[in-house]
Amino acid sequence: MLRIGAWIDHPTFGAGRIANHNGTRYVVSFPGVGLREVDSHEVGIKEIETPPQEDPIKRALREVLDEYGFGAAAELAARWEGGEIVVRSASGAVKEQRLAIDTLFHKVVMIRDRLRVLEQKVNSNKTLTATEKVDLQQYVTKCYGSLTSLNFLFRNDEDKFSTK
Repeated sequence: MLRIGAWIDHPTFGAGRIANHNGTRYVVSFPGVGLREVDSHEVGIKEIETPPQEDPIKRALREVLDEYGFGAAAELAARWEGGEIVVRSASGAVKEQRLAIDTLFHKVVMIRDRLRVLEQKVNSNKTLTATEKVDLQQYVTKCYGSLTSLNFLFRNDEDKFSTK
């Protein structure tokens, strides 16, 4: 399986970026086509090094998001790449559940990014009082604190959750 974020060339849909894994299938975003689920072993699929020519408007938007701390892609620590989470009941009476670590990591990063957006909306809200903003910020900080147990997934320290 290729990592989330890798670019592939598909014989029907062309170049696309892997957005998620679903078992032995990729969920791929193909520019101009949309999201498609494709088998990872499908004949003709190959990883490509360089993405297709990027739309200059999208590039500018990514630069703005990166500048304000919303667009940087966090990286999974190398030791977890290709791994999976296995959840088993103590009694063994329930079928075990498996989840690719890449999928969990993607969801954790989405939560982190949405919390950052929420913080910005709270801070820039004109109708909230200062006390209400502080109260909401404390809830966000508690959410970050609850998520610090997942910091082991991140490759770079600056991407990890912090209550500071």
